[in-house]
Amino acid sequence: MNQDKKAKNQTPGPSYAFTHTKTVHMAEPDYSQPPPGLSPDVRDRVLQRMAFIYGRDMAETYMPELERIIRIYTAHKPPGMSEREKHIDPENRFTEKDVILITYGDLLHGSEHSPLATLARFCDTYLGGAINTLHILPFFPYSSDRGFSITDFESVDPNLGSWSDIEDLEGRYQLMFDGVINHVSSKSRWFQEFLNGSPYYRDFFITYKSSDELLTEHRAVIFRPRTTDILNRFDTIDGPRYVWCTFSRDQVDLNYRNPNTLVRVVDILLTYVRRGADIIRLDAVTYLWSEPGTSCIHLDQTHEIVRIFRDILDSVAPWVALITETNVPHEENISYFGNGRDEAHMVYNFALPPLVLHTFYRGDSTMLTEWASGLAKPSPCAHFFNFLDSHDGVGLMAVRNILPADDIAYIIKRAEENGGLISYKTGPEGNEEPYEINITWYSALNSDNGDEDTAFQVRRFVASRVIPLVLQGVPAIYLHGLIGTQNDIEAVLRTDSKRDINRTVIDETSLTRSLEDPLSKISRINRELGRIIAIRVNKRAFHPCGAQHVLSISPRIFSVFRISPDGDSFILCLVNITDSTCSIDVPVGDLPVRETRWFDLISGMEYLADSGALSLSLEPYEVMWLEKLRES
Repeated sequence: MNQDKKAKNQTPGPSYAFTHTKTVHMAEPDYSQPPPGLSPDVRDRVLQRMAFIYGRDMAETYMPELERIIRIYTAHKPPGMSEREKHIDPENRFTEKDVILITYGDLLHGSEHSPLATLARFCDTYLGGAINTLHILPFFPYSSDRGFSITDFESVDPNLGSWSDIEDLEGRYQLMFDGVINHVSSKSRWFQEFLNGSPYYRDFFITYKSSDELLTEHRAVIFRPRTTDILNRFDTIDGPRYVWCTFSRDQVDLNYRNPNTLVRVVDILLTYVRRGADIIRLDAVTYLWSEPGTSCIHLDQTHEIVRIFRDILDSVAPWVALITETNVPHEENISYFGNGRDEAHMVYNFALPPLVLHTFYRGDSTMLTEWASGLAKPSPCAHFFNFLDSHDGVGLMAVRNILPADDIAYIIKRAEENGGLISYKTGPEGNEEPYEINITWYSALNSDNGDEDTAFQVRRFVASRVIPLVLQGVPAIYLHGLIGTQNDIEAVLRTDSKRDINRTVIDETSLTRSLEDPLSKISRINRELGRIIAIRVNKRAFHPCGAQHVLSISPRIFSVFRISPDGDSFILCLVNITDSTCSIDVPVGDLPVRETRWFDLISGMEYLADSGALSLSLEPYEVMWLEKLRES
């Protein structure tokens, strides 16, 4: 993309931009001065939240231990950090500069001493100036589920590298860590201590002496993201126990009814901050609190726990952002914004990927336009995390109340024709329902068996990837979605895991060779998409707090008008989502500006509006970003 290497702590930009004040924490706490804890107001708020969850007496009992952990964290802050934090503007925590790369720590295989070092070299060489944030998927020791069944929350998987590798990356990029706090591995020390009868860990998990204790009528209303049984038998020192497992037998749910569990998790999250986390992703937070007799998702206690995390981080690490990952219907998903200032800073925009697929499959942007027109965030501090593909797949739950069932079925059919696989969950009637499409984004857009040339497929692919870049929010790109990887069916057959279709380990030498070949698919994507991202990060109109007007110009064109927060710059974004040329007249008189001369940032062409309309012709899958023509 380009090879400029800019550290995130360099000279601050314009006054509107967020100034990242984070520095490396001290390895050892400094107790020469009493470390500050929570302010009285924050302490009272956290205490009230704990009282809601556990009752007043229990909250009073556990609050001192929570405060002790917080004071230990603050004692690791270097001199001056707390003072600099006072000048952080929460409304500018994210700006147009923020573009996030999602990757496993070992997706690149190279000659460096560790996979994390190989990742660092690749990012420095090819992504500098375009990507400023790395979301490294769980890099901790694990037993299954590609990192999401963690055995040790506080160590780096030695197969990936070490904390030194993480700290090296932290010096040049903002980092997103995964807080996989819904469950732990059945091989973890915590669970092994439970099996061994340790009194401290006895209540860390949700257990029954008999599977019949979870009543049939209670099982029937539990929302299940998997088709496996909710209870799994384990033999313990005290006899057999049936343990609550939302996702798999190897992923045992934590029991937040036990205040010790909450306290330990806060300790882990603050350890992540000390180790370099700028953003913490709360994985599967939907299922944090389980209550037989309910659906066991989105319960009030879950939201209150997220608010406790937010209260603590806002108080002692105000640059750190929380993002919630909840693959559920859109209205339920955005509930994790809370009031816009008390829960997640960002939520995954899960409806976007299937809507974009629908748009390109149908060649019609109507549904995407209608949905995007109604998007609203509750405050300038709350943002959508705009993505198209991930390490899992394309979730379908978020569009259940947006797209008709026939359209969802059509998306599934088209994806399957392109080699995609479908994962299922248990529905309310006990039947299997489609939950997500497992496919790479390039293969989702382009058939492996078609006769289209590579250049045309790349145009379609890039056009789809532009949509998260222009919508209000913070864009993120999965590494395989950045380089156009195709379906890895061999991996699925080898591991019997559908999600491995999009988790191929890439040889760094082969990737570099392809990037240096101007005719290769990867090189074409790198040039075209990389140039567009480089433009985006230098345009204030794409600030996530900037205004957004989604326009209904033509069903064949997705159109968004973006305005910077201070109103002094604007960009008209147009994407032809079809395989044919489309001519349109843009009624610029209806826009909140009065411009006649326009300049396309993508092509360099100039256009003149005549009689209140801007007449344009977009080639198949062409992208235009039009702004006011600057006077020479």
